[in-house]
Amino acid sequence: MTQPSLLLTAPIGRTIIRLAAPNMLAMVVTMATFMAEAWYVGQLGTEALAGLALGFPMLMLVMMLSAGSFGGTITGAVARLLGADDREGAELLSLNAVLMMLLLAGLCSAIFLLGGREIYSLLGGRGRVLEQALAYSNVLFAGCVSLWLTNALAAVVRATGHMSVAAKCLLAGSLLQVIVAGGLVFGLGPLPSMGIAGAAAGIVFGNTIAAILLLNFLVNRCVELRLRISGMRLKMASIIKLFKLGLLASVNPISTTGTVMVITGFVANFGVDALAGYGIGARLELLLVPMIFGFGAAATALVGVHFGANAIERGHLAGWTAASYSAVLCGLVGAAVAFFPGLWANLFTQAETVRDACRTYLQIVGPFYAFYGVSLCLYFASQGAGRVLWPVTASVVRVVVIVLGCFALASESDASEAQFFWVIAAALVVQGLLTAVAIRFGAWRVGQGA
Repeated sequence: MTQPSLLLTAPIGRTIIRLAAPNMLAMVVTMATFMAEAWYVGQLGTEALAGLALGFPMLMLVMMLSAGSFGGTITGAVARLLGADDREGAELLSLNAVLMMLLLAGLCSAIFLLGGREIYSLLGGRGRVLEQALAYSNVLFAGCVSLWLTNALAAVVRATGHMSVAAKCLLAGSLLQVIVAGGLVFGLGPLPSMGIAGAAAGIVFGNTIAAILLLNFLVNRCVELRLRISGMRLKMASIIKLFKLGLLASVNPISTTGTVMVITGFVANFGVDALAGYGIGARLELLLVPMIFGFGAAATALVGVHFGANAIERGHLAGWTAASYSAVLCGLVGAAVAFFPGLWANLFTQAETVRDACRTYLQIVGPFYAFYGVSLCLYFASQGAGRVLWPVTASVVRVVVIVLGCFALASESDASEAQFFWVIAAALVVQGLLTAVAIRFGAWRVGQGA
């Protein structure tokens, strides 16, 4: 039996764990890689760390768009075709999906290479901090096609049920990334000293290797489908449909990044140390995304296969089971950093004022990470169902809560950074509850929106 056929009959709880485990391992390594990157940059000084605080959310935006929004859309769409036993349609859609992602990579590069200075200036970047952010960003976006291609190919592999293959390829890329990044940041051995730009160069290198490995699997080894250029035809209707679904899904990560950008702009008014401290704290929230993605990718494939096979009720059960696991994981992480914030804050800097800002953030926001786990995992599961309207709406509501809350606090002359962090916590609760309630009452049913 093929992987999609097995997914329709295997026990849901154990299947989610089996599918999520390799993704979780790869994502934990990814998180460790980004922690190492932050440590490397932290050795360059507070200005470099503050520059990374501006540039890192843009990296996460690209990852969330390519792996989460458009990548999840690809996984869900291909999985539904495989669930309906339409191999030819799945192969055609996969090829067109990869081409779409290459076009999006070019657009992404153009935006940040041409408008990066204006973007980071709007986020509060000034002087040396702005130059550090640009040094990181320019290298990253000059080579961001590697990220988009890697996540396009990984999305197709996940749709076939081969989560371990996707995870192994990404794991190999991450391990090489952390080694190369360290060498380029500090100029070790024959490698040039690139400073903060070296961290971005390591990301590009690691993703290039991962893309090569994934492409080899899909072209030569995958049983469920083969990615073939010869004999395949471009189908603009498929590309346009995928783009529309992915564009709607992309509102979620854009909203997530938007919340960080809004808070960054306000926190920057409290000084460089406060900005660097918030950047370290917010990095943990952003790094929850790849952790949640472990369960979310499993949910996307499972829900997609079941909806393609018209096993709707079992598909719902798969989505809720994955969301429950995600909530527990995020809740444990949040509780740990709330009670012991120094475990995270002390990893990146020796500056006590920076640590204080980070500890304050984690103690306030950490206890509410479970709500984020629920909302984001259900968002991924909704991509499997092909119906993401309500999870996306909830993410927009989160931004609205944060924007209104921040502007209200800004009018108070004695407002503290802690009060802005409480606004973030409240917004997480709103997003989680709205997503869960909407899906519970029919958001995945026919006629309930895109």
